[in-house]
Amino acid sequence: MKQKRQIIFLGVLVAIAAVVWGSQWKKQTPSMQTMSTIENYKVLAVENPQIRWQELERAQKTEYKASGRNPFSVIAPPPAQDPHKSKPPVIPEPTVPPPPPPPTEAKLPPNLKYFGYGTVPEGSPRRAFFTDGDDVYVVTEGDTLLGRYRILRVGNASLEFQEISSGLHGSTPLEEQAGSPSA
Repeated sequence: MKQKRQIIFLGVLVAIAAVVWGSQWKKQTPSMQTMSTIENYKVLAVENPQIRWQELERAQKTEYKASGRNPFSVIAPPPAQDPHKSKPPVIPEPTVPPPPPPPTEAKLPPNLKYFGYGTVPEGSPRRAFFTDGDDVYVVTEGDTLLGRYRILRVGNASLEFQEISSGLHGSTPLEEQAGSPSA
């Protein structure tokens, strides 16, 4: 009985495959669509596709003559001078202000505040406390802060640090925050 069901099931599958294959046979294949596109192609009208050697040689022998204009300058060249005309007024060239001098001292970002320090017993280095909004950072002397600043010395009134990328030294004072009024 089981083998009979399998044979019937196989026959149904073959019938379904034949119906699907037959319906797809009537449709155009992509290669047939491409062929119709190629058949409808119109060639461009070119009089003579040969290389014109005389024109090529003439173009190669042409010598460049400068007009006096610098193509890399935004300032227009002066017009050609006629000896019978008076000289045009001289227009001064725009001056570019010099770049600002490089900084001599490193600064912490304005949102980063040094608000305290502390020590752990038994002679360990001091620790500095920083705040950045709701974030609080605790950094030991010699460690880096935010990957940009190395803490050199934590003092009672100020903190000395070095910006790692430039090597510039800087200091920042201890910022005492106003306490809330007592009731």
